[in-house]
Amino acid sequence: MIEHGELISMLSSYGLWVLTPLAVIEGPIVTVIAGYLASLSILSPWQIVPCVVIADIVGDSLLYLVGRLALGGLSPAWRDRLGLSRRRLFYLMRGFRRKGTRILVAAKLTHAAGFAALTAAGAARMPFVEFLVANTLASIPKSLFFLVLGYLFGSAYGTIAKWLSGEAALVLLALGLGLFTVVYLQRRRVRR
Repeated sequence: MIEHGELISMLSSYGLWVLTPLAVIEGPIVTVIAGYLASLSILSPWQIVPCVVIADIVGDSLLYLVGRLALGGLSPAWRDRLGLSRRRLFYLMRGFRRKGTRILVAAKLTHAAGFAALTAAGAARMPFVEFLVANTLASIPKSLFFLVLGYLFGSAYGTIAKWLSGEAALVLLALGLGLFTVVYLQRRRVRR
Protein backbone atom coordinates (compact mmCIF):
# COMPACT_ATOMS: atom_id res chain seq x y z
CA MET A 1 0.00 0.00 0.00
CA ILE A 2 1.29 3.45 -0.89
CA GLU A 3 1.61 5.94 1.95
CA HIS A 4 -0.58 9.02 1.55
CA GLY A 5 2.36 11.43 1.72
CA GLU A 6 4.05 9.56 -1.13
CA LEU A 7 0.81 9.60 -3.07
CA ILE A 8 0.50 13.39 -2.83
CA SER A 9 4.13 13.82 -3.84
CA MET A 10 3.72 11.52 -6.87
CA LEU A 11 0.50 13.19 -8.01
CA SER A 12 1.87 16.70 -7.66
CA SER A 13 5.12 15.77 -9.44
CA TYR A 14 3.82 13.62 -12.29
CA GLY A 15 0.20 14.75 -12.52
CA LEU A 16 -2.17 12.87 -14.77
CA TRP A 17 0.46 10.36 -15.92
CA VAL A 18 0.40 8.76 -12.51
CA LEU A 19 -3.16 9.69 -11.52
CA THR A 20 -4.93 7.26 -13.85
CA PRO A 21 -2.99 4.08 -12.98
CA LEU A 22 -3.11 4.92 -9.27
CA ALA A 23 -6.86 5.53 -9.49
CA VAL A 24 -7.26 2.03 -10.98
CA ILE A 25 -5.52 0.59 -7.91
CA GLU A 26 -6.45 2.95 -5.07
CA GLY A 27 -9.72 4.39 -6.41
CA PRO A 28 -11.61 6.80 -4.16
CA ILE A 29 -8.73 7.96 -1.98
CA VAL A 30 -6.70 8.93 -5.07
CA THR A 31 -9.71 10.93 -6.28
CA VAL A 32 -9.98 12.67 -2.90
CA ILE A 33 -6.28 13.56 -2.99
CA ALA A 34 -6.55 14.71 -6.61
CA GLY A 35 -9.45 16.96 -5.55
CA TYR A 36 -7.26 18.38 -2.81
CA LEU A 37 -4.48 19.04 -5.33
CA ALA A 38 -7.05 20.73 -7.58
CA SER A 39 -7.98 23.02 -4.69
CA LEU A 40 -4.30 23.98 -4.50
CA SER A 41 -4.27 24.58 -8.32
CA ILE A 42 -1.72 21.79 -8.87
CA LEU A 43 -4.11 19.71 -11.01
CA SER A 44 -7.11 20.77 -13.08
CA PRO A 45 -10.48 19.37 -12.01
CA TRP A 46 -11.52 19.21 -15.68
CA GLN A 47 -8.63 16.85 -16.38
CA ILE A 48 -9.10 14.82 -13.20
CA VAL A 49 -12.73 13.84 -13.83
CA PRO A 50 -12.23 11.86 -17.07
CA CYS A 51 -9.07 10.23 -15.69
CA VAL A 52 -10.68 8.96 -12.51
CA VAL A 53 -13.90 7.87 -14.23
CA ILE A 54 -11.96 5.93 -16.86
CA ALA A 55 -9.71 4.44 -14.17
CA ASP A 56 -12.73 3.38 -12.13
CA ILE A 57 -14.31 1.70 -15.15
CA VAL A 58 -11.03 -0.06 -16.05
CA GLY A 59 -10.60 -1.35 -12.50
CA ASP A 60 -14.19 -2.55 -12.36
CA SER A 61 -13.85 -4.22 -15.76
CA LEU A 62 -10.82 -6.11 -14.47
CA LEU A 63 -12.86 -7.39 -11.52
CA TYR A 64 -15.65 -8.37 -13.93
CA LEU A 65 -13.09 -10.26 -16.01
CA VAL A 66 -11.77 -12.06 -12.92
CA GLY A 67 -15.30 -13.18 -12.09
CA ARG A 68 -15.96 -14.31 -15.63
CA LEU A 69 -12.68 -16.17 -16.14
CA ALA A 70 -12.34 -17.58 -12.64
CA LEU A 71 -15.71 -19.27 -12.79
CA GLY A 72 -14.96 -20.84 -16.16
CA GLY A 73 -11.58 -22.06 -14.96
CA LEU A 74 -12.86 -23.70 -11.79
CA SER A 75 -13.62 -27.39 -11.71
CA PRO A 76 -17.10 -28.41 -10.51
CA ALA A 77 -15.53 -29.70 -7.27
CA TRP A 78 -14.02 -26.28 -6.52
CA ARG A 79 -17.26 -24.53 -7.40
CA ASP A 80 -19.04 -26.70 -4.86
CA ARG A 81 -16.38 -25.95 -2.24
CA LEU A 82 -16.88 -22.24 -2.79
CA GLY A 83 -20.64 -22.64 -2.51
CA LEU A 84 -21.25 -22.02 -6.20
CA SER A 85 -23.54 -24.94 -6.89
CA ARG A 86 -25.48 -25.09 -10.16
CA ARG A 87 -28.58 -23.93 -8.32
CA ARG A 88 -26.84 -20.87 -6.81
CA LEU A 89 -25.25 -20.01 -10.14
CA PHE A 90 -28.68 -20.23 -11.76
CA TYR A 91 -30.13 -17.78 -9.22
CA LEU A 92 -27.08 -15.52 -9.53
CA MET A 93 -27.43 -15.39 -13.30
CA ARG A 94 -31.17 -14.86 -13.09
CA GLY A 95 -30.70 -12.05 -10.57
CA PHE A 96 -28.20 -10.25 -12.79
CA ARG A 97 -30.41 -10.73 -15.84
CA ARG A 98 -33.38 -9.18 -14.06
CA LYS A 99 -31.76 -6.53 -11.87
CA GLY A 100 -28.10 -6.38 -12.87
CA THR A 101 -28.03 -2.62 -13.29
CA ARG A 102 -29.65 -2.00 -9.91
CA ILE A 103 -27.29 -4.42 -8.17
CA LEU A 104 -24.20 -2.81 -9.70
CA VAL A 105 -25.27 0.77 -9.01
CA ALA A 106 -26.17 -0.03 -5.40
CA ALA A 107 -22.91 -1.90 -4.84
CA LYS A 108 -20.82 0.89 -6.35
CA LEU A 109 -22.53 3.58 -4.35
CA THR A 110 -22.17 1.72 -1.05
CA HIS A 111 -18.47 1.23 -1.85
CA ALA A 112 -18.09 -1.75 0.50
CA ALA A 113 -19.94 -4.30 -1.63
CA GLY A 114 -18.35 -3.29 -4.93
CA PHE A 115 -15.75 -6.07 -5.19
CA ALA A 116 -18.29 -8.84 -4.59
CA ALA A 117 -20.89 -7.42 -6.98
CA LEU A 118 -18.39 -6.75 -9.76
CA THR A 119 -16.93 -10.25 -9.68
CA ALA A 120 -20.42 -11.72 -9.33
CA ALA A 121 -21.51 -9.82 -12.46
CA GLY A 122 -18.69 -11.50 -14.37
CA ALA A 123 -19.48 -14.89 -12.88
CA ALA A 124 -23.16 -14.44 -13.79
CA ARG A 125 -22.14 -13.67 -17.39
CA MET A 126 -23.87 -10.30 -17.35
CA PRO A 127 -23.56 -8.82 -20.87
CA PHE A 128 -20.43 -6.67 -20.89
CA VAL A 129 -22.04 -3.70 -22.66
CA GLU A 130 -24.82 -3.61 -20.07
CA PHE A 131 -22.15 -3.89 -17.36
CA LEU A 132 -20.22 -0.94 -18.83
CA VAL A 133 -23.31 1.25 -19.10
CA ALA A 134 -24.39 0.55 -15.51
CA ASN A 135 -20.87 1.00 -14.23
CA THR A 136 -20.37 4.28 -16.06
CA LEU A 137 -23.68 5.63 -14.76
CA ALA A 138 -22.57 4.82 -11.20
CA SER A 139 -18.93 5.86 -11.62
CA ILE A 140 -19.59 9.42 -12.74
CA PRO A 141 -21.49 10.64 -9.65
CA LYS A 142 -19.29 8.57 -7.32
CA SER A 143 -16.11 10.07 -8.79
CA LEU A 144 -17.57 13.58 -8.70
CA PHE A 145 -18.54 13.10 -5.07
CA PHE A 146 -15.01 12.07 -4.07
CA LEU A 147 -13.48 14.87 -6.14
CA VAL A 148 -15.67 17.50 -4.47
CA LEU A 149 -14.97 15.91 -1.09
CA GLY A 150 -11.24 16.25 -1.74
CA TYR A 151 -11.60 19.77 -3.08
CA LEU A 152 -13.49 20.95 0.00
CA PHE A 153 -11.94 18.79 2.73
CA GLY A 154 -8.74 17.51 1.12
CA SER A 155 -6.45 18.46 3.94
CA ALA A 156 -8.17 15.75 5.98
CA TYR A 157 -7.32 13.00 3.46
CA GLY A 158 -5.83 10.73 6.16
CA THR A 159 -9.08 10.70 8.09
CA ILE A 160 -11.06 10.16 4.90
CA ALA A 161 -8.82 7.21 3.96
CA LYS A 162 -9.53 5.56 7.29
CA TRP A 163 -13.24 6.24 6.83
CA LEU A 164 -13.27 4.60 3.39
CA SER A 165 -11.55 1.45 4.59
CA GLY A 166 -12.00 -0.89 7.48
CA GLU A 167 -14.80 -0.59 9.97
CA ALA A 168 -16.59 2.36 8.40
CA ALA A 169 -17.00 0.52 5.10
CA LEU A 170 -18.39 -2.48 6.96
CA VAL A 171 -20.81 -0.26 8.86
CA LEU A 172 -21.99 1.24 5.55
CA LEU A 173 -22.42 -2.25 4.13
CA ALA A 174 -24.38 -3.37 7.22
CA LEU A 175 -26.61 -0.29 7.01
CA GLY A 176 -27.18 -0.90 3.31
CA LEU A 177 -28.05 -4.54 3.89
CA GLY A 178 -30.34 -3.57 6.77
CA LEU A 179 -32.13 -1.02 4.60
CA PHE A 180 -32.39 -3.53 1.77
CA THR A 181 -33.88 -6.11 4.16
CA VAL A 182 -36.44 -3.67 5.51
CA VAL A 183 -37.48 -2.59 2.01
CA TYR A 184 -37.61 -6.21 0.83
CA LEU A 185 -39.74 -7.34 3.77
CA GLN A 186 -42.04 -4.34 3.38
CA ARG A 187 -42.55 -5.05 -0.34
CA ARG A 188 -43.15 -8.70 0.38
CA ARG A 189 -45.77 -7.82 3.02
CA VAL A 190 -47.49 -5.43 0.62
CA ARG A 191 -47.63 -8.09 -2.13
CA ARG A 192 -49.41 -10.49 0.19
